[in-house]
Amino acid sequence: MIEREISGVLPVNKPAGMTSHDVVFKIRKLYGTKKVGHTGTLDPDATGLLIVLIGRAAKAAEYVTAGKKVYRAGLRLGLTTDTEDTTGKILTESENIPAKAEVLDAVNSFRGDIMQVPPMYSALKVNGQKLCDLARKGIVIEREARPVTVYSIAADGQGKDYTLDVACSAGTYIRTLCADIGAKLGCGGAMSSLFRTETGGFNVSEAHTLAEIEALSVEERDALLIPTESLFKDLEKVTLPAFYERLAKNGAEIYQKKIGTSYATGTLLRVHGAGGFFGIGEIREYESGSALKIVKFL
Repeated sequence: MIEREISGVLPVNKPAGMTSHDVVFKIRKLYGTKKVGHTGTLDPDATGLLIVLIGRAAKAAEYVTAGKKVYRAGLRLGLTTDTEDTTGKILTESENIPAKAEVLDAVNSFRGDIMQVPPMYSALKVNGQKLCDLARKGIVIEREARPVTVYSIAADGQGKDYTLDVACSAGTYIRTLCADIGAKLGCGGAMSSLFRTETGGFNVSEAHTLAEIEALSVEERDALLIPTESLFKDLEKVTLPAFYERLAKNGAEIYQKKIGTSYATGTLLRVHGAGGFFGIGEIREYESGSALKIVKFL
């Protein structure tokens, strides 16, 4: 493969039956570059928004992963499984399903800052090993509960089947949320479907299916790419004069008093030069004062 010099963000509407890596592999072939990554892994059976990063944009993955995510999930009550979703081995079944009002109360109780134990069937690593790899060998290990935030949650349905609309922090496991709701109700619960609608500041309405992308010409595919800077549209922009741009690109800190800015320590900024956007800077404190330091070149 001859590497193409191309860069940008591609929102993809992932189909069921493909891993996130399968999507990356497909995009590598379609765009003719190995420099492709993704943020926020979706399970093979999950569908919806997957942010694919191409070229230099792949360096921004850590910033995209940290943002708010929004999902629509199916909750099946009266069931527990080893995977916390309906594809797993059934552990318990119950016909004692609470009334809708009780279900909605239980769902609402999970709004806010909560503690969540990561599921064994997850890509989380413990001592260098993925939990899912251990789970497939029948090994179950203790996992520490971690703080996550559920910004909003709403449910609708009846009987055993409900639909959940959830906005949450990165690191929240929706399958575990379903299992915990079921446990609180005393009947058990498992996730029956998962569709991600928002992540990284993008909405699934902006995403393209793989079939749509494949049907386009090279020029049309390239036109789909969104500038990397769009990932940081919520950050304020600072433009450096040519002299300070060169210093910043060589790794030097740029003192705010020199460029006439007064941002608070810890502030992240989109940094521009004569050629446009080139990195993310952070305001840090040094012996000689407050300065801008590039933390990621893009």
